[in-house]
Amino acid sequence: MDPRYEKLAQVLVQYSGKVKPGQLVRISGPTIAEPMIIAIYREVIRAGAHAEISVVPDECKRILLEEGSDEQLLYENPLLIQAVETIDCSIGLWGQKNTKALSSIPPQKSTLLSQARKTYFKKFLGRAASGELNWVGTQFPCESSAQDAEMSLSEYEEFVFRSGYIHEDDPVAIWKQLSIGQQKLADFLMTKKEIRFVTPQGTDLTLGIEGRKWINCDGHENFPDGEVFTGPVETATQGVVKYSFPAVHGGRESDGIELTFQDGRVVDAKATKGEEFLLAMLDQDAGARVLGEIAIGTNYAIQQYSKNTLFDEKIGGTFHAAVGAAYPESGGTNESGLHWDMVCDLRQGGQIFADGELISENGRFLNPEFPQPIK
Repeated sequence: MDPRYEKLAQVLVQYSGKVKPGQLVRISGPTIAEPMIIAIYREVIRAGAHAEISVVPDECKRILLEEGSDEQLLYENPLLIQAVETIDCSIGLWGQKNTKALSSIPPQKSTLLSQARKTYFKKFLGRAASGELNWVGTQFPCESSAQDAEMSLSEYEEFVFRSGYIHEDDPVAIWKQLSIGQQKLADFLMTKKEIRFVTPQGTDLTLGIEGRKWINCDGHENFPDGEVFTGPVETATQGVVKYSFPAVHGGRESDGIELTFQDGRVVDAKATKGEEFLLAMLDQDAGARVLGEIAIGTNYAIQQYSKNTLFDEKIGGTFHAAVGAAYPESGGTNESGLHWDMVCDLRQGGQIFADGELISENGRFLNPEFPQPIK
């Protein structure tokens, strides 16, 4: 086995998941991620915990979407609900043999499947917010994702592991160092009422953040990590955001996305590619047109777009705004079956203002105590 898998598994179990003896840990992922699943399983057992494995072939989701009735797509599986109410930690792996396998599925079917997970998603986020459930998700470096990123598999593996500082002697020490700068930024933003993002490419978005908590994402939920986020005031988002990169959700892609907000809601949505899918997602329920998250990417080890939200939303010098469900721990109250992160690049003339004060320009913070590239 690639020794980097073993090292990553140690970080996920010991640092990210904080797994303790006697806990029940769910390890989930696709069949393609088997080597990483085995490495994580070994670390969970070594930690003295109990492991439950959930492995789902890619084709199963396609069969359900392609051949399932509306009743089947909307089915709320009670076993999933029971699991999320029982487990102490969830470690999820993402990866596909073919990232375009669902491109021909009608967007209305994806909407139904999204709605079926609404109760599950709410319970998951609620237990995570209360501290009852630790969770972390990461990407398994596979051929399809390497192709999306326009890299060879070996290049992509290097990209994945370096983005989490797995190549360093002590990755956890690096993440603890990054956490300090991110916490200072989060503490600063928690004293502000408003944040504004402006780019020469046409974004001018203002969000209310008064009374909301900014969360320091330092490798405990997503891995790799590197962002600070909050749930914006649901009725206070105004302006336009033009996203810089294609946005992928549920195996479907939309590009050239432009959203216009008025009093917190999307009142106009456009896309140069996948517009029908975008509109279907936004129309699936009352909360889908409201922002559930606003975040600033702070991982300067990630500098190139890879068509994978896990990495792209963390790019140092970007921000992302997610339509749909808010994370309760941020103070956000928006509920939806959707949570779709979309990324805007600030590195080409972009600016961030907090209560009118310029705090970031061209993707770099002006305060040296805020997140900076690791030297």
